[in-house]
Amino acid sequence: MLVFAHGIVGRADLPIPESLFGAAAGTVLVVSFLALAAGWSTPRLGHPPERALFRIPLAVEALCGAIGVAVFAVVAYTGLAGTDSQQDNLAPTAVFVGFWVGVPFLSLVLGDWFRLFNPWRAIGRATGWAAGRLSRGEAAEVFPYPDSLGRWPAAAGVLAFVICELCWATGREPTPLAVLMLVYVFVQLAGQGVYGVEAWSRRGDAFGVWFGLFAMLAPVGRRADGRVVLRPPVVGAARLLPMAGTVTLLVTGIGSTGFDGASQGPLFNGVRPDLQSFFTSLGAGLGLGLELAYVVGLFVAIGMVAGLWRLGTEGMPLAGSGCRDRVQLGRRFVHTLIPIAAAYVVAHYFSLLAYNGQDLWRLASDPLGDGSDLFGGAGGSIDYSILSATAIWYAQVIALVGGHVAALVLAHDRALVVYGSAKAAARSQIVMLVLMVCFTCLGLWLLSAALNG
Repeated sequence: MLVFAHGIVGRADLPIPESLFGAAAGTVLVVSFLALAAGWSTPRLGHPPERALFRIPLAVEALCGAIGVAVFAVVAYTGLAGTDSQQDNLAPTAVFVGFWVGVPFLSLVLGDWFRLFNPWRAIGRATGWAAGRLSRGEAAEVFPYPDSLGRWPAAAGVLAFVICELCWATGREPTPLAVLMLVYVFVQLAGQGVYGVEAWSRRGDAFGVWFGLFAMLAPVGRRADGRVVLRPPVVGAARLLPMAGTVTLLVTGIGSTGFDGASQGPLFNGVRPDLQSFFTSLGAGLGLGLELAYVVGLFVAIGMVAGLWRLGTEGMPLAGSGCRDRVQLGRRFVHTLIPIAAAYVVAHYFSLLAYNGQDLWRLASDPLGDGSDLFGGAGGSIDYSILSATAIWYAQVIALVGGHVAALVLAHDRALVVYGSAKAAARSQIVMLVLMVCFTCLGLWLLSAALNG
């Protein structure tokens, strides 16, 4: 089983007790809430200021797509043809560190850059172009994307991925991982063939949609006409189109990240043997029993996040909102989960990217693990001295608090739109404030449990 070390070596030497960090974080959120209630009386995020820069030429898009396809092909090939050692094959680290963690981090800064390099989107566009040329310009008929389908395919794809990452040991082995990569491409091309490349990429592609949510927080955006713009950070999330499956997608992302932290702490490790014994008593082998125990833990974590979100929406008054039910009301505020998801990802995977990200150069130099040294880095190693455990902790706290403050800002501005007055908006968000404090404290507890474990 491949275990990606999170780079935490030894206890953090914190100047104050961890409980005071939680109290300070909660205080920051309360003060932020009061400041918003007192000084933010009209909606501001519906039409934020933007500075138009340039359009990306079609030739550049084609080149980026070709690069994305080439990188995907190399990673899949190394998984199929390279060593079975997960530590020495490029594919596992490229997928679970470079792709799953690195892309969201860059998306928070550069915007939806993955869309340009998305390999299955590039293949779909190239296929459509070639088909159009062969059919003398007649466009292939596609079905309209159903509103009821929404982002459910993306949510299902993210859930399947995190099960492979966190629960299924075989899914992290090079060859099965490469096969799963090819299966995913086939599914994406099928979806594009039925509903069209752009419609499916924006709603059904698990990774394209997930990374696109992070990109909404970036100071770099892209208009519908293709022009790149500069804008204030975070405000892009206010433009999220609410649709079916969005809440589930974000709750799954937050819950899975939280479970990744909890699985390293004493709480889950205390009940894991009992869960494993339960499944082995039903006839499962030891390995399968352990994997099923992790699946149960993952679903419990996702369920806890879903429960917290439901409490937050139940605390907002339905009367005066203009929404017909709680589901519609929750969708109006679902964009506030984006900075929370980003905060959890940055806080939890910051050290993983800082440490294990260094290993990508070594693995790229010897991608098959056969002793080659293509770029001169095959003899490299991870330098764990670049960050101390205490520095990691401070970065994690800042990410968690900053993300939840951003969520409060988004929620308050949307409440002004939904409820019409500053007083009604502030009252409607009291339970949401409690929800943000709960999310922050939960994140700090999970991080401290892993840090000091």
